[in-house]
Amino acid sequence: MEWLLDPHVWISFLTLTILEIVLGIDNIVFISIQSAKLPLEQQKKARQLGLILALVMRVGLLFSIKWVMGLTAPLVNFAEIFNITNEKIVPYLVLSGRDLILFIGGLFLIYKSTTEIHHKMEGHVEVANSKSKPITFTSVIIQILILDIVFSLDSVITAVGMVDQIGVMVAAVIVAVVIMLISAESISRFVNDYPSVKMLALAFLLLIGVSLTAEAFDQHIPKGYIYFAMAFSVLVEYLNIRSEKKALKQLEEQNQSK
Repeated sequence: MEWLLDPHVWISFLTLTILEIVLGIDNIVFISIQSAKLPLEQQKKARQLGLILALVMRVGLLFSIKWVMGLTAPLVNFAEIFNITNEKIVPYLVLSGRDLILFIGGLFLIYKSTTEIHHKMEGHVEVANSKSKPITFTSVIIQILILDIVFSLDSVITAVGMVDQIGVMVAAVIVAVVIMLISAESISRFVNDYPSVKMLALAFLLLIGVSLTAEAFDQHIPKGYIYFAMAFSVLVEYLNIRSEKKALKQLEEQNQSK
């Protein structure tokens, strides 16, 4: 237990907690968008259950570190299957278990985000088909669970690469998820109250899906670039919202003065 008194451990804990929160943003956005499809009385329950499942998934994977790290070993060699000998291409065609999970998860995220964007662009079609395709609580939770697996794997591998003590990893993950649980309601309300912000969130998920798919083939896109671009876009949209509210308020005051 001497490591508890080590300042480096506490620095690692704080760093990892912040990193876990940042990595969890895409998780919260996806959960917010999916839960918004449910009746109002079920939405909060879906968000909470989705994040609790994310916590269980992360902690479970942390206690299975040996198995998780084994996922980084080569599993499928497409170069051998398709008899490709080009040395420049071969390394990108050897996929591990982690690569396959990221690839499938990335494709799923691309599919879900593009489908949602299409529905938003063709809103009248979505309304017309709403009776023939009812959305159930179970189906939403299953979709959240699928992405929880992908995001949790990415999160745990990051944690393993940063910290040696499993206690620090578990503590950082728990604190991060608790903060996500507290902030999920506000983030969800903000995303769903403004259609333009929701479209930005879907675009963000699409970028994350592309990033995960590329990472499966060892093409690493720094997430910092994606997060910065989206943060800047949200800031600009927030300023637009404030500007529109102010303009409406001034218009109301002018009408009242007349």
